[in-house]
Amino acid sequence: MGTASAQRVEELRSLLQHHGHLYYVLDAPTVPDAEYDRLFRELQDLETQHPDLRTADSPTQRVGGKPLAQFDSVRHAVPMLSIRTETDTQASGAQAFDTRIRKELELPEGAAPVQYVTELKFDGLAMSLRYENGLLVQAATRGDGEYGEDVTHNIRTIGQIPLRLHDAPPLLEVRGEVYMRRDDFEALNARQRLRIAAGEKGEKTFVNPRNAAAGAVRQLDPAIAAQRPLRFFAYGVGQVQGGPAWATHHELLQALKAWGFPVAEQTSTALGADGLLAFYERTGAQRAQLPFDIDGVVYKVNSLAVQQRLGFVSREPRWAVAHKYPAQEQITTVLDIDVQVGRTGKLTPVAKLAPVFVGGVTVTNATLHNEDEARRKDVRLGDQVIVRRAGDVIPEVVSVLPDSMQRPDRGAMFTMPRICPVCGSQALREEDEADYRCTGGLFCSAQRKQAFLHFVQRRAVEVEGLGEKLVDQLVDAGLVSTLPDLYRLGFAALAALDRMAEKSANNLVEALEKSKATSLPRFLYGLGIRHVGEATAKALARHFGSMDALMQASEADLLLVNDVGPTVAQSIHTFFAQAHNREVVEQLRACGLHWPAMEAASDAPKPLAGLTFVITGTLPTLGRDAAKALIEDAGAKVAGSVSKKTSFVLAGSEAGSKLDKALELGVPVIDEAALHTMLEAS
Repeated sequence: MGTASAQRVEELRSLLQHHGHLYYVLDAPTVPDAEYDRLFRELQDLETQHPDLRTADSPTQRVGGKPLAQFDSVRHAVPMLSIRTETDTQASGAQAFDTRIRKELELPEGAAPVQYVTELKFDGLAMSLRYENGLLVQAATRGDGEYGEDVTHNIRTIGQIPLRLHDAPPLLEVRGEVYMRRDDFEALNARQRLRIAAGEKGEKTFVNPRNAAAGAVRQLDPAIAAQRPLRFFAYGVGQVQGGPAWATHHELLQALKAWGFPVAEQTSTALGADGLLAFYERTGAQRAQLPFDIDGVVYKVNSLAVQQRLGFVSREPRWAVAHKYPAQEQITTVLDIDVQVGRTGKLTPVAKLAPVFVGGVTVTNATLHNEDEARRKDVRLGDQVIVRRAGDVIPEVVSVLPDSMQRPDRGAMFTMPRICPVCGSQALREEDEADYRCTGGLFCSAQRKQAFLHFVQRRAVEVEGLGEKLVDQLVDAGLVSTLPDLYRLGFAALAALDRMAEKSANNLVEALEKSKATSLPRFLYGLGIRHVGEATAKALARHFGSMDALMQASEADLLLVNDVGPTVAQSIHTFFAQAHNREVVEQLRACGLHWPAMEAASDAPKPLAGLTFVITGTLPTLGRDAAKALIEDAGAKVAGSVSKKTSFVLAGSEAGSKLDKALELGVPVIDEAALHTMLEAS
C-alpha cells in the first residue's frame, strides 16, 4: 500500500507540474480546470493520509504555512546590481550605447557589428530564485543589491515559477521580474472596491500593477499573496555551480526556458546600432498593446566572454544598459474640471491641467472617464495628481496625491451636470450605465456630424454620395447645422465647395431630392434615437402607424410595443419630449420628406407571434428584405444566426453554414412555398 501510494504521489506531482507549466508558462492548457483540480485534490488527500510523502516541491505546498512576523535578511551570493539607465530617452540612445561598446572594445571603423540581446524592461519587482539540487529553497528581493528580503513563502504561490528543476546545475540562482498583468490588476482592484463597499476593514485599491505586485510579494501571510495574480519572467542568472558552459546570453535564456521558466517572447538578438534602434522603435509602437507594463527596453552584449572583458564600472555592468521611453506618469495640478460632449452625446469629465511633459508630449487635459470614476478618485480643483499617458492612449488621471486630500481648502466633489453644456438639453444616465448622455441628438452641435452621417446612411433615409468627408466640409463651412438644412442646400453652395465638380454637385442635389421619398421605419431609424435600431423602428412604425401618434405616446403606450422595454421606452419618450427634436421632425416634413401611410397595428394576435426565423440562401421569388418584411409583419422575429431558440430556418438555393447548423441542432427547415402556406393558413 505504501509503495503504491508513493508511486501515485510521484505520478500526480509529475502530472500537475506538467499541466501547471502548460497553463502558467505556455498559456496552452490541455485539460479543463476541473480535471486539474481533481488531480490536485487527490494529491492533497494522499499527502494528508501519508505525511511522510509530503515534500517541499509538491504542488500542494505552493500555498500554505503560517503568517510570518517579519522577513529574514538574505545576502546575495552574487550582488543584484542595477543596470545603467541611458539618459537619452529618444531613439538616438541606442546609437549612444553601441558607440560606447565599440569604443570600449577598441573596434576599428568598418569592423563587424556587435551582437546584442534585446529584452523588455519590466515595470515589476526584481527577484532572485535559488535552487539547490533542483529544489527551490529561497526567493529574495533585490533590496540594496547586496542584501534582500526572504520572500520564499510568497514566491512559491506563483504558478509560473517551478518548485523543482530537472537536469539543472546543483546550484542555480535565476534572476527575473515578478509582475502583474494589467487585466489582472484591474480585476484585483474591482474586487478590492467590492470589499471596501462591503465595509471590510483595512482594504484599499492599488495605484498601479507594480505597486500591487510589490505589496503582494511582501505580504506576511502567504494565503493573501496566493490570492494576488502574480506572474514571473526570467532574464538572467546569479550564482551557478556546475551545469552547462554557455557561450552567449541568448543560450542562457534558452536554457532557462528549457527548465520551465517563462522568458518574454519579445526577447531577441540584434546586430549593431541599427538592430537596437529597430527593437526600440518596434517595442515602443507595441508598448500600449502589451498585456503588462514596461518602462523601456534593455540591451545586453550577447557574448558572455565579451561581457567579462567589458566588466563593471561603479557597480554597473558596462555591457548592458536600460533604454527607457519618455516617462508615462508625471505629477501636475488640476486647474479646472470641464465636461466634454462626444459625437454620440456621451458626457465626459476632463481635468484641465497645468502643462506637463508625459509620454513624449505636453499634456494639458486628462480624462476622468465618468462621474463615478471622478468621484471614486476624488479629483478636485487644486489637487496634485498623477497623470498617465501610455502610447497613443488618451491621458488619464491615475490618482490624487495623499497630501492634496488633506488640504483644508479642498473644494466640493465633482458632480456631473444634468444639462448638456453644449446645447442645454437634458442629460440622462440610464439604469446600469456609467455614462450620462445628452438627449438633444438632432440639435446638439457636438453630435452634429454623427447625426448627419447616421441619417443619410443606406439603411436609413439614404442620400447617395453624401459621405463622411463631405459631411465634414458642409458642417465645417457652416452650410448645415441641423438635418433640414441638408434639403435647403442649393446647387451653387455645393459647387463652391473644394473638390466639388458641377456634376458631383448636381448628383448630390438629385440624391437629396430622391431621398425625400422614404418609409416611416427608415425615417425613425435615421433620427438616431438611442436604443432604436432597425428592428425597433419597424416595430414602432407598425404599432403606431404614424409619426404623430408615436411622438404623442406615453412611456406606458410605448411599453405595449413588442420588444420595447423600460429603457427603450424611456429613451424614445425623452427624445420626443425635447421641443427642438420635435421641431427638427416637423421641419424635415416641411422640406418634403414623406412616406406611405401605414395602419396602426390592431389588437388581433399576429399569426407568427413568438416565433424566430433565420433566412439563408436565395429564395425563388422573394428577395431577402421582402421575406423579412413578410415574416415581421406576421409578428415573428428574423435573426441573423441559428441557435436552439430558432423556430424555423427559411432556406433557398445555395444555402450555406446556417442550413448545416439547423440540421445539426434539429431546427425545422422550410422553403418559400412552406412560408406562404403558413401565412395563408393563419
